[in-house]
Amino acid sequence: MPDTMRAVEITAPGGPEVLRLTERPRPVAGHGQVVIRVAFAGVNRPDALQRAGAYAPPAGASDLPGLECAGHVAAVGPGVTGFREGDAVCALLPGGGYAEYAATPAAHCLPVPDGMDMAKAACLPETFFTVWTNVFLRGGLTAGERFLVHGGASGIGTTAIQLARAFGARVFTTVGSADKVAPVMALGAERVILHREEDFVPVMTAAGGANLILDMVGGSYLPRNLNALATDGRLVQIAFLQGPKVEVNFAQVMTRRLTITGSTLRPQSDLAKAQIAEGLRAHVWPLLAAGTVAPVMDSTFPLADAAAAHARMETSTHIGKIVLQVA
Repeated sequence: MPDTMRAVEITAPGGPEVLRLTERPRPVAGHGQVVIRVAFAGVNRPDALQRAGAYAPPAGASDLPGLECAGHVAAVGPGVTGFREGDAVCALLPGGGYAEYAATPAAHCLPVPDGMDMAKAACLPETFFTVWTNVFLRGGLTAGERFLVHGGASGIGTTAIQLARAFGARVFTTVGSADKVAPVMALGAERVILHREEDFVPVMTAAGGANLILDMVGGSYLPRNLNALATDGRLVQIAFLQGPKVEVNFAQVMTRRLTITGSTLRPQSDLAKAQIAEGLRAHVWPLLAAGTVAPVMDSTFPLADAAAAHARMETSTHIGKIVLQVA
């Protein structure tokens, strides 16, 4: 392997234009880690937050953006079992995905599903780790329940719709434009709500209320989400595109026995992420291998055009995931 690599760095907090191609030292595999020769890297909202100066990397993580990738294991550190050089993997990263090589704990890697190409495999880790932990582990979604996910055309949304449907839930979702309705319904949503034209609260109330809501919008959606829940319903918050502060009447939380929870993925411990990976390997990877669920791809950009990829993501016109071609 070379001693240096091409990478995209954040030159200063700001818009997409602050992303710039550079040369960096190649990472070395520490204890329990592998180094991956990156073929494709996923582009996600947290990358844009980091670029804007609003989401600092955890201590010890690379300052380069990029929380997921797919490629081949190039080096194996001490104490690693289960992977060897040359294995095709996709991986959750602590950072550093926008580069030709990335280091991550081996326990956060999963094999590329049978028959899947590297571009699609790079779409898996961030969204599938997030959806599995928040919808099924934290949210406790079960077959027959009514599930509402906001932003159904996003990477999280397209993943959540498919997994919820695969495990027998009834799926409802919101989208921002009419061109997203048919693609989202094709993934398994029984009702798609154009949020600029229709209020999701009466829609869900007429259906009996949502047993579980997955939200990344926040702001004005927070009190409305509570109104849209069924008795004993659960709200799982994973982001705040509209902001985290709003006035909420908690009386209905008590009287209707509602649960409000949430999480972020990146700050969780290595052990917690390893446990999520094992759950995915056991329960979700067979669905990917069988073609029951599949990542939805929007577009691919060369590594050097990371700024254009971020600009595309921030228009919110995309459907599914955006990836960078690195190799």
